Amino acid sequence: MLLALIKTLRPRQWTKNLLLFAGLVFSHNLTNGLMALKACAGFVVFCALSGVIYILNDLADAESDKAHPRKRLRPIASGALSVRAAWGGAVVIGVAALGGAFSVGVPFGVCAGIYFVLMLAYSFLFKHVVILDLMLLALGFVLRAIAGVWAIRSVEASVLLTSWFLACTFFLALFLAICKRRHELILLEGQAQSHRPVLEEYSPAFLDQMVSVATAATIICYAIYATVYVHHPQGDAAARLDGNSPMIYTLPFVVYGVFRYLYQVYRRDQGGAPETVLLTDKWLIVNIGLWGATVLYILYA
Repeated sequence: MLLALIKTLRPRQWTKNLLLFAGLVFSHNLTNGLMALKACAGFVVFCALSGVIYILNDLADAESDKAHPRKRLRPIASGALSVRAAWGGAVVIGVAALGGAFSVGVPFGVCAGIYFVLMLAYSFLFKHVVILDLMLLALGFVLRAIAGVWAIRSVEASVLLTSWFLACTFFLALFLAICKRRHELILLEGQAQSHRPVLEEYSPAFLDQMVSVATAATIICYAIYATVYVHHPQGDAAARLDGNSPMIYTLPFVVYGVFRYLYQVYRRDQGGAPETVLLTDKWLIVNIGLWGATVLYILYA
């Protein structure tokens, strides 16, 4: 039962919470031990909270998951984890996580609470509302990014949160969410309504249009962020249109990464599990590694 509970928490999905370290890296504070500790604590909190959301989501979708070729194997849908045990685990982990969030800092705790409530609203209300379902998923990533900054602001209040950073986060998350919906729609074909009713409101052509918009917005927002990025001695990146930021040299990695992901979605029928694609495609792994190394060199060399 314990193994089933851990599986329901979906540890493989916790890679999404690495976004909490973005504020630490881009604020030029990666070598600050206390800030790094706060960011790690925030990462653990969000892994726990997102795990609770997955438990509650699986409880709500247990019947529809049974009609899905892969999701029917999830512990709750398959019966490996009882409903009572799932609820008990969700309550215990959720209370502990929210308590830990406020120990990191009150603003961080508030942000974590908002994230938790937003994801609950998504799971039980808005996941069946066309377009809004995708936007709420993207906003969940934005809240992760904001929380990561608030975690380190508890050490140094001068760390800033820039608008272009949030725009990049939002459109990248939206891009991944749309690709996931498209994969679900294609995979389920005529059974879409029995699994996720909102899929009936989408069509491949409509989702393809949305993918095009999100792709362009992601690349353009990152290009602008890389152009205006300049380290501020008092904290995070201060936006200044000087056109001389070396961060622009990281743009080709982002363009390649987005196009490579589109290749996986359209030519390899991937995209249903973004974390799997990002962790199994060797070219994406190499590309992300080179992007990260370039960013660290520019910021810390």
